[in-house]
Amino acid sequence: MGERLDDDARLCASLPPAGDGATHVAGRAPCFSPPRRRRGSEERARIVEIARSWLGTPYLHQASVKGQGADCLGLVRGVWRELYGAEPEIAPPYTPDWNERRHARGEEPLLDAARRNLRAVLRPRAGDVLVFRIVAAGPAKHCGILTEEGRFIHAYAGRCVLESWLSRWWRDRLAGAFAFPILKDSA
Repeated sequence: MGERLDDDARLCASLPPAGDGATHVAGRAPCFSPPRRRRGSEERARIVEIARSWLGTPYLHQASVKGQGADCLGLVRGVWRELYGAEPEIAPPYTPDWNERRHARGEEPLLDAARRNLRAVLRPRAGDVLVFRIVAAGPAKHCGILTEEGRFIHAYAGRCVLESWLSRWWRDRLAGAFAFPILKDSA
């Protein structure tokens, strides 16, 4: 396991800074303008392209600034902003254990937000958001974006935004898969 972590750290250090470093001020999203309609495969390729533009962004809890810092939710939020211009809702402040406390009360904040703002899919495809449970009986608390069969982009503590294999470990912890609303070609 230690070698894998070292490989991830080397990968993060070797990647050039992502994007232009533009900032997003929480609570002050730009005006929403409906996305230009594209065919599904072009939309999916665009989502993957945007997600890959975040590669190398350092991990920073609660952040969502390409090239500066992002956590797993910040990555998905940043891709949403590049697609739509405005986030569908403002993410509340959260601690690393926020889902555990709410899960104990029967709540699933990350899955609930995905259900409100994305569209559930049965067979995830490139460009879809994947939501994971790190512990089988625990809350869903990690997410990423599928880039191709068997690979996804995500950010997690101590690393950066990187593309990983969707190994059996991750597949066994998949809690849900969701498409961005502009994607009309999957179910």
